Order: sequence, then C-alpha cells, then structure tokens
Amino acid sequence: MSLIHTIFYFLVALALLIAAHEFGHYWVARRLGVKVLRFSLGFGTPLLRWQRKPDGTEFTLSAIPIGGYVRMVDEREGAVAPADLPYAFNRQSLPVRFAIVAAGPVFNFLLAILLYWGVFMAGETGIRPVLGPVEAGTFAAEAGFEPEDEILAVDGDPTPTWGLAMGKIFERVMDEGVVQVEVKTSAGGRVLRTLSIPAHVLDAPEALGDRLGLQPWQPELAPVIERTEPGSPAERAGMKPGDLLLSADGETLRSWRQWVDIVRAHPGRMIGLVVERDGVHVSLEIRPDAVNGPNGQVGRIGAVARIPDSLRAAMEVEYRLGVISALGAAVERTGDYAWLSLKMIGRMLVGKATVDNLSGPISIAQYAGQSAKAGLAQFVKFLALISVSLGVLNLLPVPVLDGGHLMFYLIEAVKGGPLSERTQLLAQQVGLFILIALMALAFMLDIERLFS
Repeated sequence: MSLIHTIFYFLVALALLIAAHEFGHYWVARRLGVKVLRFSLGFGTPLLRWQRKPDGTEFTLSAIPIGGYVRMVDEREGAVAPADLPYAFNRQSLPVRFAIVAAGPVFNFLLAILLYWGVFMAGETGIRPVLGPVEAGTFAAEAGFEPEDEILAVDGDPTPTWGLAMGKIFERVMDEGVVQVEVKTSAGGRVLRTLSIPAHVLDAPEALGDRLGLQPWQPELAPVIERTEPGSPAERAGMKPGDLLLSADGETLRSWRQWVDIVRAHPGRMIGLVVERDGVHVSLEIRPDAVNGPNGQVGRIGAVARIPDSLRAAMEVEYRLGVISALGAAVERTGDYAWLSLKMIGRMLVGKATVDNLSGPISIAQYAGQSAKAGLAQFVKFLALISVSLGVLNLLPVPVLDGGHLMFYLIEAVKGGPLSERTQLLAQQVGLFILIALMALAFMLDIERLFS
C-alpha cells in the first residue's frame, strides 16, 4: 500500500469526521441564536477563506489538519460589539449552552448512523461464514466448533456474511464474555454452540483473535495471480495477472496457500520465484513487505489469487436491508459500538485492559488506507466506526473536551451558578495535560507497532 494512498484516505476521513463534529456545534448555535464568527477545519494559519457576507461566518481551511473549531461571539474571548451582545455564547441560558456543546458529539453519532444506513441499504457482497480448520486449544475448539460449520446467527441475530458474523461475535464477547452461536454443520444439522471467554483474556483484546480460533474456510486454489496492488512488492517484482507460480527458492508450488505461507515466513527477505507466463518460464525476485501480525512480523506482497467463477458464486452472498430495517440496524450498530468503546475505556482506566489498545494517528491512517483498499463499503464502515469513537471520546468528562464543558454545566445546574473562572482555568490546564499525555502515549504505541 503506497504512502500517498494511506495519507490521502486518512485526510479524507479526518476532514469528514471533523466537519461533521464542528458542523454540529455550528448548526445548533445558529439555530439557537448565537452568532458564529468562524468555522475552521484545522488549526493555525488559514489557507483558504470564504465569507458570504461581511458580518457573516467566515469558513476557513487551516494549515494544521488535526482538528477544527467553531468560534462564537463570547465576552470571555475579547470585546464584543454592543449590537452582538444578545448573540454572545456566554450570555445564553444553561440549556442553550449545553445543547450547543453536546451537538458536536451528537452529530458524530448521527454521521455514523447515516453511513451505516447507507451501507445496509446499498448492500455489500461478502463471503459465507463457513469455518476452516479449528485448531486444538482455542476457545472455538473448546466450544465444539468444527471445520465447515456455517455460522447462521449470533445471539439470535442473523449473520449472512463472514464480516457480520465476526463483528457480532467480537462485539458480544467483549461486552458479555459469553455468546451463543447457531451453526449449520457439514451434515446439514443446526446446532447451538456457546463461546465463553475468560475475563483475563478480555483484558488483552488485541490477542483475542488468535485465541478465539475462528478462521474462514479457504479452498485449495491454484497459485495463479488474479491482480496485484499498485505500488506493492508484487507489482515492483514484475508479477502479472495470469502468472502461474511454479517454484519459490527451488520449492515447487502446488497451491496458493503454500505460497502464502512462504511469503508470510519471509518478511523483508528476498525470494527467488519462477512463474509461467504465456507458456514461458520467467525468473523473478520479490521482497515481501514486513507488516505487523498478532505474533510478530509477517511478509506481504499485495497479490490476489485467481478464484474460479463457480467457486466465487458458491461462496459469495449479498447482504442488503430495506429502508426501515436498515435504519434500525444502523442505530443499533452505532449504539453497540458506542457502548463497547465506553466499556473499553473504563476497563483501561481501572487497569483491566492494557493501553496497547490505544490507536494513534499512524494506526488510524493505516486502517484508513487498508479499508479503502478493501472497497467503498469497508471504507464507509471504517468512517462510521471512527465517528462513533470520536463522539464517545469527546463526551468524556475531561476539561478542554466537550464532555468537560458539559460537566461544568451540570455542576452549574446543581450549585445554581458557574464555577469560578480560576477553577475552570485550572481544570482546563489539567485536562489539557491529560489529553497531551494520552496523545503522546498513543503516538509512542504507534511508533512501537511500526518497529516491533
């Protein structure tokens, strides 16, 4: 995956999520009679400006793309013209101020619902959730799962695709620790299997995937290239669609799985390859990229195997919902992910989950690029998930975040008056320190992941 591709989709995601959040503040402020001076995507020096009227809101695109802000008329931030005093934020009633501040996170949740709604209505193509080998010692093996079990439902919810099945299993396992999975066995019978995950495993969810032991069924495919990703090691090595892989470092290749195992075992190391192209044997050399896997670095070349049309038709399934059912599913998915995010934050705060679960800008950028590479539906679902996370994060009662301001307003409502400016300033300084420390920690974890 090229760096430019990753950065581009990261910036697209960032711009959309920030715009939705700040538009929430802006739209509610305008509707409730507060004058908005500036709506900015990014911080620092404005690069682009637009203003419809001389005394209207100025819209800017600024130099530092991490974040944004809405600046309203406010006596605490400078002198205000007498004509603008009725429209100053600080002169509004407590419910109005609360609504304006809460609107940012709320619009992030609304954006997630809208995105999920669109995906569910448009539909997406996935593979049937049929299990491959179930390794001994995994939780799947302990629950009695067998190869070629097809997952039909998770806790009663239908799961027609592999992505839906795994997403629902992880969501329910992280929330409850136990999940009921209905499967159709290879013999055609229907069986209910119970996955039960010990609490100490849930404390380190980054390792849950390996311990769970659920992996998709993979047919034996011939080692033939269908396509290569732009800028990938496969493309740089000169691989072409239709190439039949004959041998790697002198070892005869009989299946695509065998080739994948060789690539994964050679991160960053050169592999001598012989392919058959148009009846001619061609010698190539390829150096797989080293990428981080659950158990260390593995190799990746960015090539896709050719799948026979008959097999593709048998394994692919289309998942689509009607307008009303799609909206209900979108609201449910957003609520589930918000609760799961909040629960994970709580587990980290009390020491029941490691801070390794934090993702910084580098990890998020990688996820953005990877999801975009997987298709529009995957990228849209990634945007929805990050929008939920952003909404939850901003509602945390940390001064300088929206949740911190809402906490001040709740205190004001209880005591009948606002906290002193000195107390609020001190709390905001502490909140800023906490936020910077968390950002630094997430960035350090990102760097560690890159070089681990």
